[in-house]
Amino acid sequence: MSMTHVHYVQQLLDHFDAEPDRAAMVSGDALLTTGELADATRRAADVMGGQGITRGDVVCVLTETNTAATMILQWAVNLAGATAAHLRWLHPDGPEDELRMELRRALGTDAGVRMLAVDAANEERARGLLADATDRPILAVLGAGRPGTVDLTAGSGDGAGSAADLADDDLAVITQVRLPSGRNGVCWTFGVRNAMVSAAPCLPPMAGASAGGRTNLLITTPLIHSDVLAADDTLVSGGMVVLQPGFDAGAVLRAVAEYRISRLFLGTPQMYALAEHPDRPGTDLSSLTEVFYSGRPEPQRLREVQEIFGPVLIQVYGTTETGVLTMLAADEHGDLDARGTVGRPVNPGGLSVRHPETGEALAAGEVGEVCAIPSWPSAGYWHDPELTAALIRDGWVRTGDLGHLDADGYLHLSGRLADLMKINGVHIHPEAVEKVLGRLPGVSQTAVCGVEDADRVERVYAAVVPEPGAVVDVQELRRQVAEALSDNHVPSLIEIRRSLPKTGWGKPDRVQLRADARAALTRPVSRV
Repeated sequence: MSMTHVHYVQQLLDHFDAEPDRAAMVSGDALLTTGELADATRRAADVMGGQGITRGDVVCVLTETNTAATMILQWAVNLAGATAAHLRWLHPDGPEDELRMELRRALGTDAGVRMLAVDAANEERARGLLADATDRPILAVLGAGRPGTVDLTAGSGDGAGSAADLADDDLAVITQVRLPSGRNGVCWTFGVRNAMVSAAPCLPPMAGASAGGRTNLLITTPLIHSDVLAADDTLVSGGMVVLQPGFDAGAVLRAVAEYRISRLFLGTPQMYALAEHPDRPGTDLSSLTEVFYSGRPEPQRLREVQEIFGPVLIQVYGTTETGVLTMLAADEHGDLDARGTVGRPVNPGGLSVRHPETGEALAAGEVGEVCAIPSWPSAGYWHDPELTAALIRDGWVRTGDLGHLDADGYLHLSGRLADLMKINGVHIHPEAVEKVLGRLPGVSQTAVCGVEDADRVERVYAAVVPEPGAVVDVQELRRQVAEALSDNHVPSLIEIRRSLPKTGWGKPDRVQLRADARAALTRPVSRV
């Protein structure tokens, strides 16, 4: 094999074979052992190989959200030497249209898509998606499907081994993110995947509160984004992964108690929801040793959450393309100033704040674009050379986030470069407006973005969710923003909403928010 490290799936299988009866994964109502996962992976890979799937081929994977099938199919595709391309999550307003567009985009490029591998729940959907495909790939099902499909459980569990002719720069996995351009698909090579599993556990020692013991990880965010990496890391380290289809605070609390979960990854809104849930006081959370969260909570509220959960909170910051870049350790949460940051760089030499236009490194205190040299970099975006080329400048991966490093090495974030608005010639950061609106009486949540009107003039749009039973005065919101910031910061359009669109991490979905803002410009809303 022409790879630096052993194939990552083979590493997993070797660990599984050593303890075949170990409980490894909870998927729905099923508890799967390492032996069952290994057998299912080898059988599916054997069938794929029999269908001619090999190095250079692409297999699109479509499964229900966060199930063992997602993992098994990816492992099998990679074991056969091919690239696993996850089809993106379904938008509730038009899932079939989105999936059809996604699949057509894959089939319409010179991508080498040879197979569409699905779980049993998606067989009929897959048939509909392929009905009008001119160059139809093999439809393979993880189970006995209808005539015309290939059964991925019918192979041999003995003979399937990892492909022998792979190279480090061959593509292994295409995970999914939602980009403002509408494009998606972040590429990961076999070299990176193999190295990550070889280094497991990948989290730095400063985060390893449960180091030396079994880690039970609960995943609620979509596996097809990046948590498939966290799952592999946990499994190869001897831990157990519990999968849930999405975040539900009550279900998370029940799972923590039932499966003795030690590690959680949450968005800041999800952390709040967990702390405020009525079942939380009566739930045994003593097994939790690491609650990783992303986002920038208000320092005082973060202190309240810390008092609830104890010294287990660890803030992390990074991107899908770079992985974790900074960390605010549990013992740093007692520092009020530190709580207003996203922590210190995990690798100080691999993080730099640079001028967004020139790429010049900036001194401490100067605001610029956060850039990184990741330990395990992505290989860019699938079939998008322009976007991939724009991702890296002078060897530094551009995160698109604005921020500055202080004298003590802590990173302060101030917004997204792409979210920066220009109103009357003045640059406006959405987060600055959100911070003012969010601390006003009666306001529960808020999100701000820029949107062009019919005359192509950029305006500030704000979506505001009141607290239950509260009545929010739009004119008062406007006055407070003008007083705290300036007239240029005042939203020209304020919409009072019941909820905000969210990503899988519970963060505001700014792509959907901009679409909502454009729609709001054409209908009567609470405007100022």
